[in-house]
Amino acid sequence: MPPKKTNPDSSRLDRLVADSRQQRDKREQGYREKALGMYPWVCGRCRREFTRETVQQLTVHHRDHNHDNNPEDGSNWELLCVYCHDNEHQRLLEAEQQSGSTEDRSSTSATHNPFADLDSLLKK
Repeated sequence: MPPKKTNPDSSRLDRLVADSRQQRDKREQGYREKALGMYPWVCGRCRREFTRETVQQLTVHHRDHNHDNNPEDGSNWELLCVYCHDNEHQRLLEAEQQSGSTEDRSSTSATHNPFADLDSLLKK
């Protein structure tokens, strides 16, 4: 008879996740409020302006991508709208993927050439 599997203490795990999210939200709220008080409510990329009604669409971007680097002078922050913020992180991901070694790129590149026999087809 196989040994009985024990389930992890789900209530303990739920508390841990809830505490972690609460701490993250508290940390984010602190630097977000500071950045919103320090900078004009304008996206640093597309220059869209925000009001009290739309400020929830304005995010704080960490220039060095380290969310724990929050200097009091705000030198690591920039306000971006949610669209430009997503774009910035997507560009970072794509740059990291492209900076891989040539071996990585060759293993994922296509090997089929759809125009390989084009000359013979055109001669017909």
